[in-house]
Amino acid sequence: MDSTFEKIRGFLAEQLGVAPDQITMDSDLLNDFEADSLDIVDMVMTLEDEFGIEVPDDAIENLHTVGDVVRFVDSQLA
Repeated sequence: MDSTFEKIRGFLAEQLGVAPDQITMDSDLLNDFEADSLDIVDMVMTLEDEFGIEVPDDAIENLHTVGDVVRFVDSQLA
């Protein structure tokens, strides 16, 4: 899980323009980083490319925190 978190934290920091050390498992994508729908689509596309997974539309609705994203990716890789 740590390596998944590190990868996700790295590209989220770049995409959202925040320092990596500001991103924790509890960080809320919309409230803490003011991510908009385009940011979320960008994140999903990056997840699919980086991890070789598919993120269904109904799963996106449940990805509120960075921890949610990490757990989802890990569940798809398991």
